[in-house]
Amino acid sequence: MDTATSVSGATRVADGVGADRVSDDRVAERAEFLARHEPFRGLSRHDLERVAAALHERAVVAGEMVLVESGPPGTELYVVREGTLELTHKQALVAILTSGEVFGHPTLLTGLPPELSTRARQDSTLYVIPEEVALDVLSRPQGLRFVAASLRERLLDAARTMRALPDAVTRPVTSLLRSAPLFCDPNATARQAAGLMQAEKRSALLVRTRDGLGIVTDRDLRDKVLARGLSPETPVSAIMTRPVKTVSSDALAPEAAIEMMAAGVDFLPVVDAGGAVVGVLSASNLMTLDARSPFALRRTIHGAHTLDDVVRAAADVPPLFVDLMASHLDAPAITRVLTLLHDAVTQRVLELAVEKHGEPPVAYAWLAFGSAARSELNLVSDQDNGLAFDDAEDPSVEEYFRVLAEDVNEGLRRCGFALDVHGTVASNWQWRLPLSKWCAVFSRALEGKDLDRLARASVAFDFRQIAGDLPVARALTDIIREAPHHGPFMSGLAALGTRNPSALTLLQRLPSLIDIKKEALQPLQNLTRYHAFARGITAHTTLERLVAIREAGGLPADAEQLLREAFLSMLHLQLRHHAHALRAGQQPDNIIDTTTLRPLTRVALHEALRERAAAPKRFVRAAAAR
Repeated sequence: MDTATSVSGATRVADGVGADRVSDDRVAERAEFLARHEPFRGLSRHDLERVAAALHERAVVAGEMVLVESGPPGTELYVVREGTLELTHKQALVAILTSGEVFGHPTLLTGLPPELSTRARQDSTLYVIPEEVALDVLSRPQGLRFVAASLRERLLDAARTMRALPDAVTRPVTSLLRSAPLFCDPNATARQAAGLMQAEKRSALLVRTRDGLGIVTDRDLRDKVLARGLSPETPVSAIMTRPVKTVSSDALAPEAAIEMMAAGVDFLPVVDAGGAVVGVLSASNLMTLDARSPFALRRTIHGAHTLDDVVRAAADVPPLFVDLMASHLDAPAITRVLTLLHDAVTQRVLELAVEKHGEPPVAYAWLAFGSAARSELNLVSDQDNGLAFDDAEDPSVEEYFRVLAEDVNEGLRRCGFALDVHGTVASNWQWRLPLSKWCAVFSRALEGKDLDRLARASVAFDFRQIAGDLPVARALTDIIREAPHHGPFMSGLAALGTRNPSALTLLQRLPSLIDIKKEALQPLQNLTRYHAFARGITAHTTLERLVAIREAGGLPADAEQLLREAFLSMLHLQLRHHAHALRAGQQPDNIIDTTTLRPLTRVALHEALRERAAAPKRFVRAAAAR
């Protein structure tokens, strides 16, 4: 492969490799841009200029496809110079590509059709690098690391998207039910039935008879009573429809829609495996399905043109959360949905801020900490974020990111994510640092067990990059993996997991008020983090850490199962508490009045808290048994 070999020969390309005929200054400008991004960082000046001379620029308009899922294999490597593109799988948004990010390498290297589609979200400019030049770059050690890291990250993005956002195709019918079924006696009159439906704001009610289930709808009252001039005292048994077509509670929404259309009805009772009615599905439920889909809301957020549009879209997150709770999804699935929507809001607010302030002067990474990093976000979670950027001597770089971070934090606040009361936000200079200083902060955190360092580590060591193309994960994770070799730090971290006393009274009774976050979930999260780090485990979520600890011999299977069930029970109770507050028109919080809980819920909470209190001893016994 012999391309242009110097700046002076930049307009000449050998062996038929095409390139723009550009000036030496243009080649130098391209090389400088590429040098700031993977996989080009670390290339010699000579090699950078060779790549810059060989590439050509391509302008793409908003909506234009660059690569098509299952379409023709790609034969070039693409770098986003300006603008924004999106990666999608089966029309579901997987990731956003911004300036400096690279795509097209999987299909280029394999010769197979693209697994993801790439489309311009706005008018953009791409650097297009010919195959021979691209393969040379990607075959070097830095290029191989980039390929491996980027494929892993996009696989995780795709898995997180498919798993966290239940589409209309995969939503169970129970996710569409809004209330318990309404019944009336077969001897009730049409007048009484109408009054009951009006009082309960329903369009249908069910009738239990000796011969099975019947149904009366508002249309029956119009067509069979009013239109025919029947007396309002006519019993509902004379106007109801029977037998009633039903649908199983484990059916998917599309299956229910087909059943409804085939039967020519507007309502389908939903029955569980034992034949009990759990609700009534209406045609209106199905017609508004896509509007309530997390996919639809995520598309709306990413398609917002202004910050005000993002704010309006984010206002739909709480109602969607209530819908998801009513759908009987498990708690981790719901927190994953909330986390993914938080990521979408953050990414779009960040994009709008970049449009306002101009292209970043160096590569950067926007980091989520705490619950957002663990995919355990809830409606009471505040902002925990930071920003890392490439080292630069120019003071204007720090000033650019200061202004950018302030805009993003304020935008997120307007979208409903309150600023962290402890100042863990990127607009605070302590959480906005060059990558070298982030590495120094992580390293210093391991050198002692003073409270400030421990508190910072307990937040920062739960991190996840959600935007930007500066590779930070390996550098920071490598430091975290050193934690087991720092005894004072680990002992201090262990103390964080046991510092909060049990929420139970001295007599092991349940108190009347409990902070479900501080007294129940957080201590277990802290303890699990400690035992994960002690074994070099860097899994993100609490449940993943518990599994990894068990597999590493840190917990027997029965103990891991008990802790998992305790965590899930408390997490589900927290989310139910939030949903109840929203339905009552109140602001959600974490303070639960245990005297208002149902008996079975109180028992479950009591057992979960007992297990949380016993967790440290379980870990100790597991260690002693090794």
